[in-house]
Parts: sequence; C-alpha cells; structure tokens
Amino acid sequence: MSAKGCHHLQGFKKDHKNLESLKWIHAVFVVANTHSSATLKTKICNSYCRTCKKRGPFLHACLECVFLGCHKHIREHMKNQKHTISMDLTYGQIHCNSCYDYVYDAEIDEITMDNKMKCGKFKKRLFEWTSWDATEEERDLLTHRTKKICITPESTIGLRGLWNLGNTCFMNCIIQALMHTPLLRDYFLTKKHKCNEIPGTCLACTVSKLFQGTISASTATATAALDVLHRHCYDTMPKNAIAAEKKDKCPCIIDQIFTGCLQSDVVCQKCKGVSTTFDPILDFSLDLGPVPLDGRQPCSLHDCLERFTRAEDLEDEKILCSNCGSHQVSTKQFTMKTLPIVVSFHLKRFQHLKNEIEKKISTLITFPEMLDMTPFMSRTKHECPIPSDNRYSLFAVINHIGNSMSAGHYIAFVRQQHNSWYKCDDHVITRANLKEVLDSEGYLLFYHKHVLRYE
Repeated sequence: MSAKGCHHLQGFKKDHKNLESLKWIHAVFVVANTHSSATLKTKICNSYCRTCKKRGPFLHACLECVFLGCHKHIREHMKNQKHTISMDLTYGQIHCNSCYDYVYDAEIDEITMDNKMKCGKFKKRLFEWTSWDATEEERDLLTHRTKKICITPESTIGLRGLWNLGNTCFMNCIIQALMHTPLLRDYFLTKKHKCNEIPGTCLACTVSKLFQGTISASTATATAALDVLHRHCYDTMPKNAIAAEKKDKCPCIIDQIFTGCLQSDVVCQKCKGVSTTFDPILDFSLDLGPVPLDGRQPCSLHDCLERFTRAEDLEDEKILCSNCGSHQVSTKQFTMKTLPIVVSFHLKRFQHLKNEIEKKISTLITFPEMLDMTPFMSRTKHECPIPSDNRYSLFAVINHIGNSMSAGHYIAFVRQQHNSWYKCDDHVITRANLKEVLDSEGYLLFYHKHVLRYE
C-alpha cells in the first residue's frame, strides 16, 4: 500500500537536487539533533520569518528557494514568486500552494523517517496519518480474514456501557476515561503487554481483556487504579525489558503516559538561597476554596493552576537553609519540570469540616478544550529560545451529581475519535456535544498532549 502526492509534487521530485534540499531542511529545522551544537545553532539562528522577523506561527520553508516565512508571509511569497512546494517546520508536512492543501507522499515519508530515526527526538501530531506497508505475514492474514470494520464519523466502535453493580458508578467513569486514553488504548489493543505471572493474578492482563472486549463487543468487567495498574505492569514485564531502560525511568506504560515531574523550590528570605527537589506526580489536586489573603475563589482551571504554582510564604515554621546555615522564613513554589503525556486534574469539590460534616463546593470552574501548560513550567537560564509545545487536548471529564460524596452519582463525558463526544451514564451511552461538556461542573479532567515527542 502506498500513497503519492499531487502531480505538482511529482514534478518537484523529478529534480534530485530538490529532494536533497528537502532532506537537509527537514534534518536541520524539523528534527534538529540537539546533540549537534552546529545543527542546533543553525536552527536557532535562522528559525524566523524573513518578512516580519517573528518565529511563527506555523513557520514554513519554501523548498524552491531560501525563504522562511510565517503562516501569512509564506503564502504571500509563494504567490508572488510563483513557487509551489513548502514545508511546515514543526511537523515536516508538505504543502502545495497550487492545490491549497497539505499533501502526503510515501517517498518523501521515507526520506523524513530516515531523518527521524537518526535524531534523538521528533514531534508528531496526536492524530497524524501515515501509510501502512503490510508485511507478507500481514497480507496472508488479510487474505484469509476478509471481514472489515468501517469506522465512520457516526461509528460507535469502542463505546461500551458498564453496568452499575451497586455504587460502582465512579469506578465505571474511571474505566471509561482510561478506555479513551489514546496511547493506553493503543498499547493494550496491540497486545504489547507480555505477562510472566500466574494467569488470573495480573490486573494489567484483565485491563487488556477489557480493552479487547470493547472492540469485539464481548462482555468484560474490570477495576483499575493507576497505582495498582502501575505495579502490575511493572512486575509482569520481561526482566530484559526492564534492564534495558534507564535506571531513573520506569519502563511501564502507566509511568510513560501518566507520570510527570514536579519541581519544588524553597527560597530562603535572608540569603535568597534556593533548595530544589523533584518528585513524580500522577495528577494535580487543585483547591477551590477562597484564597486566604484576598478571599477570592478561583473561577477557571487556569486560576487553579496559577494558585497551585504561586509562591507561598512558609510563615508557620522556619526552615534550615543549606546555603547560610540558619533557620529562616522561606517561600515555597511548585512548577512542572516535565509534563506527562496525559495530565489529569482533580478539582477538590469536597470539604471535610468539623464533626465529620462534609460540604460540596459547587462553584463554576470553567475549563478549556485546549490547554497550554507553558506558564506553569519550570524555567532555567539555559532554556532553549525555541519553546516546547505544551498544549493539551481535553478527552474526558468526570462529573459528580449531588450535594455530598456520600449521596450522589457520577457520569463521564469521553471523546470518541476526533470531535465526537459521548455521555457515559453507567450502561447508558448517549451522544453529547462540546458545549455540553465544557458547561458541565467538572470533577476530574483528563487532557492528552496535543503534540507527541517520540524517542
């Protein structure tokens, strides 16, 4: 199976020099090797629009001359100079100005893939399409198994209701959120989990069967918590796979997808010395109560994150400063050192008051479909002038209906395919729309990284 671009691109490829130029531009600007100082310097010094001098948005390179331009000025250049083919310098996609569209070509894909394999990391869109060249074994399987499943925008493949077995609505919602986590779903559907434990004792195997069951429409039940699933995934991995990984990085799929690194900076108010520690983080628990100083309550997810990462005075205790050697008043601030592929937010809507009285905070907290985590990242003096893409796309929301944790019901909204949303109320699945999702109260929010960086 192969794919060819438009006839304009086919004419462009006939000149071998054009392909060499394309390969060089892709190698330097799209997948620049961060270990090569010369290549990185070339990229940093030249990654700007030649007209407005800005570094974007959507910087492109004309492949018929040496012009680089932002989204607006590359179009003007191609029209004025009567040039046709350009390349997006973020993902390496080819744009044909005569067709007014991006085009895919298998031959160019081989050239760019060769560059990607030689570099340390590269970016890829979450829902990017590439061709598939089947192996002889796969062709043989396709020949004898001719049943096809057509996935259309109206398709409900992968949508399965879950029966409430008695106060299991919250567990059902968590399962639905995990089932619609793209990379986790792909991992289990491709049967990447290889168990070396006694059959029937591995939670990861049970979850794998659950994923398979949602596609094949067979009956399946399971329970899953990330910490338990993490232990089972790690404990049942082949030992050679564990040994091959870096010692400071857990190789299990749960850590690879859900674990980020939280940076904590404690600053001595006397000498300004900074003590920094790093801790793994699986989710963010965000306070919704009023801020002690001004009494203002957060009204958006962005407000909650600003509050979470705001410097806080540690007035109740004096901390021994390792820099000046004395106990001093300090400030503490959290930021994100590294972000996980999936970031989850827990809005702390339940307060436990005196006499075991429980109160629910029903304050409206707005949350976006697309979230940029850049303002909450740790920054260093040696930070690269070309920022990373820290955008996240919403794919699941869990809501609590009721006035207290002990009395109420949980439902989930999940994104199916690109922009199709569904409401999961135990065994009842109904279509929803984005407005309905964003207008909901919000208790647990799940976001998936919009651009993936592969190693």
